Amino acid sequence: MESKTGFTKIRPEDLQEKLQKGEDFILLDTLTNEHFNKVHIIGSKNACVFEVAFLDNVHELIEEKNKAIVVYGFSEKTMDAVTAAEKLLRAGYQNISVLDGGLKQWQKMDYELEGDYPGIIEKTESPVTLQNRNYVVDTEESVIEWTGRNPNTKHHGTVQLSSGEITVKEGQISGDFEIDMKSIKNINLEGDPLQSVLVGHLMSDDFFFVKVFPKATFAIKSAEPIKDATQSEPNFKIDGVLDLRGIKKGISFVASASGEQTGQVIVESHFDIDRTEWGVIYGSARFFERLGMHLVFDFVSIQLRIVAR
Repeated sequence: MESKTGFTKIRPEDLQEKLQKGEDFILLDTLTNEHFNKVHIIGSKNACVFEVAFLDNVHELIEEKNKAIVVYGFSEKTMDAVTAAEKLLRAGYQNISVLDGGLKQWQKMDYELEGDYPGIIEKTESPVTLQNRNYVVDTEESVIEWTGRNPNTKHHGTVQLSSGEITVKEGQISGDFEIDMKSIKNINLEGDPLQSVLVGHLMSDDFFFVKVFPKATFAIKSAEPIKDATQSEPNFKIDGVLDLRGIKKGISFVASASGEQTGQVIVESHFDIDRTEWGVIYGSARFFERLGMHLVFDFVSIQLRIVAR
């Protein structure tokens, strides 16, 4: 069956027949080399479509642009084989077919596979699971990045966690984190005399009043898994309370949490907060008029990377 994009679909039984007859064509596995080594269709060659050098790798395998090529990916849900076919057509290859249903359908029809683990086609994704235990935050590996803006420019930097712990108990996730406000750093003005001026201003009573409030805290109240989230999407919705400059306010954001690997968990997230809700009102046009060059936008962007073991 020919598609609108110029390649054809081939059923597993028709591909099996072509293989049995020994027809002259190239069977191309488009998954990673690691996956190919585990399991692949007998006689196939590998060129991973996710690699920048995909077309160069194919050219090493297939120089003739009119050679018949059958490409396959993992399943009917994924775009790997279709993406490979489109790339090959744009590169001038003329006779491209895509295996309908991919490797999973091939296995389902009990056709032969080979590789280090030919009997197993692993799931591409699995739900994130955390063991019932306490995870202590690695403050050296973890970082909070911030970005503040005004109409003319933006500044970004970091602030460090001084301690933190994530607790998992019977599927419930909680956590407490302490932020060292004295650790505020600016990055984009590195080498500029204004860098120390900016940091000093951020620490002053105009902003975070670090002399009086040297610590901020964040407490996780709930962390709910996001149903059907893929590995490239946020997979948890987190609700908690941020205590900053002596004011406690609830915040919610989504995060990407890895499953436990080698005893550690990594959480990544980015979101915006309205600084004025915590009394940081310097430069806000909601509280001051005639600000001129001192106007500062209310929202601050936060990017988190938490490593806990």
